Amino acid sequence: MARDEVILAIDQGTSSTKALLVDRHGQVVARASEPLGQTQPHPGWVEQSPAEVWAGVLAATRRCLDGHDPRSVAAVGISNQRESMVLWDRATGEPVAPLLGWQDQRTAARCAALAAEGFGDLVREVTGLPLDPMFSATKGGWLLDHADPDRRRSGRGELCLGTVDSWLLSRFGGEHVIEIGNAARTQLMDVRTGRWDPRLLELFGIPAEVLPRIVPSTGPFPAVRGLPPLPDGVPVTAVLGDSHAALFAHAGWRPGRVKATYGTGSSIMALSPDAAVAGTALCLTVAWATGDAVAHAVEGNIRSSGSTLRWLADVVGRTPAELADLAASASSDGVHLVPAFGGLSAPWWDSDAQAVLAGMTLGTRLPQIARAALESIAFQVEDVVAAAGHHEVLLADGGAAANPALMQIQADVSGREVHQSLVADLSALGAAHLAGLGAALWSRAELEDLDRTVRVFSPRNDTAERRRMLGAWHQAVSRARSSDPSIPGGTP
Repeated sequence: MARDEVILAIDQGTSSTKALLVDRHGQVVARASEPLGQTQPHPGWVEQSPAEVWAGVLAATRRCLDGHDPRSVAAVGISNQRESMVLWDRATGEPVAPLLGWQDQRTAARCAALAAEGFGDLVREVTGLPLDPMFSATKGGWLLDHADPDRRRSGRGELCLGTVDSWLLSRFGGEHVIEIGNAARTQLMDVRTGRWDPRLLELFGIPAEVLPRIVPSTGPFPAVRGLPPLPDGVPVTAVLGDSHAALFAHAGWRPGRVKATYGTGSSIMALSPDAAVAGTALCLTVAWATGDAVAHAVEGNIRSSGSTLRWLADVVGRTPAELADLAASASSDGVHLVPAFGGLSAPWWDSDAQAVLAGMTLGTRLPQIARAALESIAFQVEDVVAAAGHHEVLLADGGAAANPALMQIQADVSGREVHQSLVADLSALGAAHLAGLGAALWSRAELEDLDRTVRVFSPRNDTAERRRMLGAWHQAVSRARSSDPSIPGGTP
């Protein structure tokens, strides 16, 4: 490969689309970002425009390549927001409904009904996922119920249903495909065989004809077409869900490590040595697949982490950065904010939980509430990390991970080292790392040795103090829950 060739990585996220150019040394030589909006037409509904998603990819790519020779791009890697669903017309390529975002809760009642009918065990056993509206299956059923209620067009193969990676790849033409890690998040795929499960397709009302073909994380994928200024024909050599890509960028295959991405929500993920179901607290998923080698992972998702500070900022008329500054030097003074705005995900899986602000007194002011909002991120992450088993190191990335106060709180709450990535945009970088393998930009040994600069935060308190902090947090969580469950035991 020529020394001046680069990888273009596209990260299509919830709030923006980013593009990076990465050279053969793993260094980012250019980056661009394009914001992406969303709408909430009803309480609990979260929609985005598929056309706007694609427009953002076009704009970010063009801006990233400004001043660079497009012919130097050897390959493209894609990372994407997961669980979101798009429905489009196969012949025209035009979307026939809004994109339903991963945060969308409109199918909560449908999930509850299926659970009441006794299907929860089957779904978890086959897919590794609990019945929850975050996952794609009930979203897909809802879209088809409204666009094709009798499933006639679906049965004739006139419609395509897919996650965001499928939607982006469809813009290039070629076969309707989905990357296996994204397919694992749909709640329609058998997590062990890597195939769509006919029982689940029937359960969720989704004809096989609308679904894409499942392929490994290294493809084959349609080559680039219609993504100027890239010339048509540039290969796509890697696709990963955003959390999977971040784990790959962290070299998360190394033992004793668990990754937390601090974004709008948070994903905590660690590779699993086998494909056993991860109890009831966490999910089993496919991290990535290269050829016939499939890497499974355990994962827990948090619906509201970075979005918690944004919500509070909107309420009080401040910016998230101003609140973070207030929180950095304040004590919560016993105030806890449980941000169950759309219920609680892992490890509670309580879609009926309600947001709670507890422990306030007449002396409570904005700094205490801001601190409680920041601490809620660390507490939620630790609940999932503790459920994932023993890990010595927590690898941190994402926008909120740039906050040193949050990283120190996380170390104090977790009782383990927190390695804060000093490299931005790890989801895009992980896609670039895997794409670079496919394009022979580096070998596996060279990938292992790529620079992964981190800042280490060590715990400053003892076990007794950590237990006190977590106990108080769990008391607040119990107030938010829809019932009075027992708190999962075990703290590090």
